[in-house]
Amino acid sequence: MAMADADDHGMIKRSVEELRQTFKSYKTRSIDWRKAQLRSILRFLSENEDTLFQLLESELGKHPVESYRDEIGVVKKSVDHALSCIDQWVSPKKGRLPLLFFPASGKVLPEPLGVVLIIGSWNFPLTVTLDPLIGAISAGNTVVLKPSELVPKCSSFLAKMLPVYLDSKAIKVIEGGREVTTQLLEYKWDKIFFTGSRNVAKIVLSAAAKHLTPVTLELGGKCPAIFDSLPNSDMKHLESHIGYNWTISPLRIYGVPKVAIKRIIGGKWGPCSGQACIGIDYLLVEQKFASSLIEQLKKTIKRFYGDDVRNLKNLAKIVNRTHFDRLRNLLEDPAVANCIVYGGSIDEANLIIEPTILLDPPLDAEIMNEEIFGPLLPIITLDNIKESIEFINSKPKPLAVYAFTKNENFKKQILAETSSGSVTFNDTMVQFVCDDLPFGGVGQSGFGRYHGKYSFDTFSHEKAVLERSFYFELEPRHPPWNNFKLEFLRLAYDFNYVGLVLHLLGLKRA
Repeated sequence: MAMADADDHGMIKRSVEELRQTFKSYKTRSIDWRKAQLRSILRFLSENEDTLFQLLESELGKHPVESYRDEIGVVKKSVDHALSCIDQWVSPKKGRLPLLFFPASGKVLPEPLGVVLIIGSWNFPLTVTLDPLIGAISAGNTVVLKPSELVPKCSSFLAKMLPVYLDSKAIKVIEGGREVTTQLLEYKWDKIFFTGSRNVAKIVLSAAAKHLTPVTLELGGKCPAIFDSLPNSDMKHLESHIGYNWTISPLRIYGVPKVAIKRIIGGKWGPCSGQACIGIDYLLVEQKFASSLIEQLKKTIKRFYGDDVRNLKNLAKIVNRTHFDRLRNLLEDPAVANCIVYGGSIDEANLIIEPTILLDPPLDAEIMNEEIFGPLLPIITLDNIKESIEFINSKPKPLAVYAFTKNENFKKQILAETSSGSVTFNDTMVQFVCDDLPFGGVGQSGFGRYHGKYSFDTFSHEKAVLERSFYFELEPRHPPWNNFKLEFLRLAYDFNYVGLVLHLLGLKRA
């Protein structure tokens, strides 16, 4: 269902009421229904792949390879994973009970929350909209999807085509801008799942609080990457056994595999030209390695994207004029402009900003205090790479920390002394597509998690179920009280059933 009129409260009200009636009918609790909807998502993606490629290229400048890697392929993988696991997910899980209630059985039964609202983001208009939907459907909910209005073609296509494939009485797509989002937030939901900026998240959270609605917030922040040196012994081992190529002096002494350079570039400019919440925001490196690192970045950037801003290839564009002007203003700050060591050119007509590297911009500049969300990479130099931990901790908790290092002690220190949604060693972004790893933030980078079973859990309530028999009762539970009952209760909480019997018989436990 697409909404043409942002002020049409009646349409939203009727939609929410229909979803509640559908949920009350228990239709969505059927495992067969859930599986059928998931298979329909696969059909939607397969049958409309070329159209989706065109839409993503038109609105975001994404190459079809990038679109499949980051959007269509990711969602297909998530659906396949859910279909293969859903029978296990919905099965009750046994729970151990205290001896005091013998004989009894306990289990945890997952049940759907009800009617949920999913608010998507523009930078990955398929992934961040459909991936949560997979979890909501798997858990048996009815759903309102609100795609981002900043990618109107993608939003319109989802609103037009998803009802063709999915049960329109249980899953609805509502289009619109800020006014529609405001209207949607006025209603009571059983769960709100939001992906976007911190400023909007505060509005979502405030609205949800009025109804005590649980919320998952997938936000972002300034995700750092730490670039450590590799010891000489590791360099020789890798060079002889893996065949990495090595850079010129001084990094030859320590060894920097070109694959690390590729992965850094992929984590900064690869995902939607840096417009990604889990993309690298800034890079930390020891001062003595900075120049060689920058030279390697330059060479690989030119090979990946070219060096003419008017003819860049494989690089997504900035989503709209507002975001373009914001990024240009970051670059035009005089204190920041003097720090550009590569790039900096812009193509205003096509909303393109060249991959740009900045060396040691002022730490009080806006670019170092706000999430960049674009193709600008500040490199901050340190006297010792272990200072990176203190630097990261001086800022709000990020959604992800990336660290390129072979030092196992340093890895342990990063894990123990920093807090973030995730930590990835020696790569970037890949944690997002791993269904068996939870994805989510901490602190200002968000809260709640999803992907795979974690998505199912996010949209489920785990109901505790305990069942007892009428044929046996431990009288020490009930008055009148005496010392024997006190001692019995002490033993009942200290021992399991077998241990208690042995104790009462005067025997020792094995």
